[in-house]
Formats: sequence, structure tokens, C-alpha cells
Amino acid sequence: MKFINKYMKNSKFVIDKLAKLVEQGLMSSKDVGTELLNILKSKRDEIVFKMKLTSKDEFDILSKRVENLEKIIEKMNIKKKKNSKRVKRS
Repeated sequence: MKFINKYMKNSKFVIDKLAKLVEQGLMSSKDVGTELLNILKSKRDEIVFKMKLTSKDEFDILSKRVENLEKIIEKMNIKKKKNSKRVKRS
């Protein structure tokens, strides 16, 4: 029920913004389209911020860091196995 109320509140926000544009005389379809996109982008950014999601750039950077750490761990495991084999032979 909260989701529906929130959705209705967000859609009311967009409709109110469009009504203001019409009132101000911005009847050019290009202007209305651009303004609508700006409104939707700002709402999207607000939702992403509230959900504490990362951007694509941040995600790519974090993925690369994880890959590098996995490679380092793999190298350490290989060295550990080599060292343990040498100890067993002695």
C-alpha cells in the first residue's frame, strides 16, 4: 500500500510540473520534452540516492578492484602451495 501511495505521489509531482510548464506558456513540444526529461532524470537520481545504489562508473571501478584482488589472492595461493610442497620434501 505504501508503494502505491508513493507512486501516486511521484506521478502527481510530474503532473504538477507539466501543468506549471503549460501555465508558463512553454507549449513548444521540444521544450516540454526537454523539461520532462530533466524532471524524470532528477527523480531517478533522487531514487538512486535514496536506495544508495552506485553509478555505472563506480560499479566498473569496484569490479576492476575486485578482479585485481582475486588475482592477488590466486597468486598468493599458488605461492603458498609451492612453499608448502618444499617444506614437505625436507
